[in-house]
Amino acid sequence: MSNTVSETCAHDGHDHHHGHHHHHASGNIKLAFFLNLGFAVVEIIGGVLTGSTAILADAVHDLGDSFALGQAWYFEKVSLGKSNPRYSYGYKRFSLLGALISTVVLLTSSLFILSQAIPRIFAPHHPDAGGMILLAVAGVSVNGFAMVRLSKDKGMNSRVVALHLLEDVLGWVSVLVVAVILFFWDVPVLDPVLAVLITLYILGGVVKNLRTMLPVFLQAVPPELDLAVITREIEQLRHVHAVHHAHIWSLDGVHSVFTAHLELNVQLDVEAYMQLKEEIRMLVEHHGLYHSTVEIEYPGEACRNTISES
Repeated sequence: MSNTVSETCAHDGHDHHHGHHHHHASGNIKLAFFLNLGFAVVEIIGGVLTGSTAILADAVHDLGDSFALGQAWYFEKVSLGKSNPRYSYGYKRFSLLGALISTVVLLTSSLFILSQAIPRIFAPHHPDAGGMILLAVAGVSVNGFAMVRLSKDKGMNSRVVALHLLEDVLGWVSVLVVAVILFFWDVPVLDPVLAVLITLYILGGVVKNLRTMLPVFLQAVPPELDLAVITREIEQLRHVHAVHHAHIWSLDGVHSVFTAHLELNVQLDVEAYMQLKEEIRMLVEHHGLYHSTVEIEYPGEACRNTISES
């Protein structure tokens, strides 16, 4: 019968670090959610008072962002859950699901902004420039503060949410610039033109995030890890004849999993077996793998996967 070497990375110190990171990310997303939702209400009131359709459109956008932030906060908290019989790896991939939903909402809201901004290029409005300046300064301050907090987190969910807030900050900067210009000159067409340029820039970020996210869903080898290199290093260990059925994938864009079958060239006694386990543990730790499972196959033993595939 095959023997299995199971290494759950990272030891207690790393687990504590990951847990601290997720709690920190969850708190920052919670803060961003309440700031965004509260300011969206202020935008609606301010848009009506200033007569600015650009601000009202941005209020709709921020309400969509509030939904994205709310579910991102929820999924970030869920991702902290311990493993159980149904979700044996825990809930870390729920954070990835939250990132995907946020990206879809961001894509939809950006397309909505384009649909509103492009017609205004041909029929610009004349809002209250003074009121727009006050709201723009507040918008840059509130969203900028939340974005800086989230930009320090490493998780994919936090990065996507930070992109939401970057879009809001750039949007308010454009409103501020246009409002100042409108305060002195009558060129309202600048507002929709800048809105289109900023939204196109954000859409480029959305595409970049999707290109990063999809390989994780498809269980591709993370770009920072080289499966061939790790396999060669294992094959160089004493008593290891070959490695097959080697796989690496990421749970959530941060935590990576490694599995492999090791063919040994000799039967091992207890001491040699324990030494091999320790060497594999050190190798896994060196490459920063979160979890690994290695199955040992002795000389002449048929691989269980090969038997099931035949």
